[in-house]
Amino acid sequence: MDEPLIKVQSSVGEAHVKANAEGLRVLAERLLELAGSGVRDGHHLHFDAGVDLEDGSSGLVLERDDSL
Repeated sequence: MDEPLIKVQSSVGEAHVKANAEGLRVLAERLLELAGSGVRDGHHLHFDAGVDLEDGSSGLVLERDDSL
C-alpha cells in the first residue's frame, strides 16, 4: 500500500484537492466518518500542511453542518 499523499491548493474562488489513490481513500474515510450517525453538528476535522497534507498545501477543514 502506498503512502497517502494529499495536496490542497487554493486560489480566489477555487480549491484544488489532489491526491494519490491512498490519499483519496483517506479523504473518503474521513467524509464517511463525518456522515456517520451519532456525529454531532459542527464536528470537524483539520488537515495541516506537513502533517496530513503535502508541504506547501493550504490547510483543509472538513465540517459537518446539518443546517445545509
